[in-house]
Amino acid sequence: MSANGGTKAIVAALLANAGIAVTKFVAFLLTGSSSMLAESIHSVADSGNQGLLLLGGRRAKRAATPQHPFGYGRERYIYAFIVSIVLFSVGGLFALYEAYHKFSHPEPIDEWQWVPVTVLVVAIIMESFSFRTAIKESNLVRGNQSWVKFVRRAKAPELPVVLLEDLGALVGLVFALFGVGMTLITGNGEWDAIGTAMIGVLLVAIAIILAIETKSLLLGEGAEAHDVAAIEKAVTDGPEFERIIHMKTLYLGPEELMVAAKVAAPACESAEVLARSINTVEARIRAAVPTARVIYLEPDIYSAAAERAGTGSAAHTAVPGSEPGEAAGRPGS
Repeated sequence: MSANGGTKAIVAALLANAGIAVTKFVAFLLTGSSSMLAESIHSVADSGNQGLLLLGGRRAKRAATPQHPFGYGRERYIYAFIVSIVLFSVGGLFALYEAYHKFSHPEPIDEWQWVPVTVLVVAIIMESFSFRTAIKESNLVRGNQSWVKFVRRAKAPELPVVLLEDLGALVGLVFALFGVGMTLITGNGEWDAIGTAMIGVLLVAIAIILAIETKSLLLGEGAEAHDVAAIEKAVTDGPEFERIIHMKTLYLGPEELMVAAKVAAPACESAEVLARSINTVEARIRAAVPTARVIYLEPDIYSAAAERAGTGSAAHTAVPGSEPGEAAGRPGS
């Protein structure tokens, strides 16, 4: 994902939500509508979330240290996970509490009746522009994936988070407009409470989705199948190595992939030739998958017998009568 694209979408959402939050609070103070209060807190939570995403993106750029030799790229995942918690607790649970309170003491909207409707319509327009920006930036990196697959498989969390937040904000505004509108039409404050409850359920659902997807990133995800295939092709395309014995990949951050592979090397006369082969293959891997920035290739001797035994490496094929762990042909892996 383009970092600039993600930042642009975050800033657009932050500006929209900050402005919307102020107008919603004014509408709540004038009317006492619980839907307007829930939406006000929702917009404040969203504004804070966008601030967290910007902070996470900034902190992730710090240089690697001896204590964190692979850098701080995953900090973007941590802040995205915090966003899901904020959305769940501050946005969703507060709205559900407010709905319960309003059901217990329903009140009609007697004054400034035009204010909440006007504010909600204006908010829908402003939020639509933010959502449009998020969609436009996402389309630059989404490719042919469906929206569901993009949200589930994106390694950079910012655009999926902003997309879901903006979608939730738009749907929540419609729910609030429904609750306020029905309260104005019927004079029954319970409709306002129903709209507030719908907003709460929506925010809790979005927060759970974000938490599940971000947790997967925090645990560590490997490369997508097409990138794995490209890396395998880059390794075996030349004469340097005969095959991949085994390989693992891991995202150290949204834009930094680690590749660790044990490769079958042909017989060679010097370490210099072997080192040159490794450098050549590493260059091919980086050309095929630009995010593959950390690469470890371990040359080994391939054994068909070991492959059948499940190791694939001659170094792990025991010699009859040898000590456990002693390799066939050489003393270790």
